[in-house]
Amino acid sequence: MPHLRNHESTPAREAKLFRNNKSQAVRIPADFEFSGDRVMIHREGDRLIIEPVRRKNLLDVLASLEPLGPDDQFPDIDDTLLPVKEIDL
Repeated sequence: MPHLRNHESTPAREAKLFRNNKSQAVRIPADFEFSGDRVMIHREGDRLIIEPVRRKNLLDVLASLEPLGPDDQFPDIDDTLLPVKEIDL
């Protein structure tokens, strides 16, 4: 399955429109196929732009998280407690 990158272009092709319940859908030819199962779509004038949803990597997700508030912090641990005893079940 060939997948296009942003810098590649192919000649325009005609595609078939059809109805899927109350939505209009377009049949995308195999050589234009996206990987994954989600796309972003937006309109520029009378053109529709369809782009693959880019998955964020774990570092991007972690960087976007807000720090925990004071009510969400872990409690202090009592250092005077004995160590956990291992039990065979």
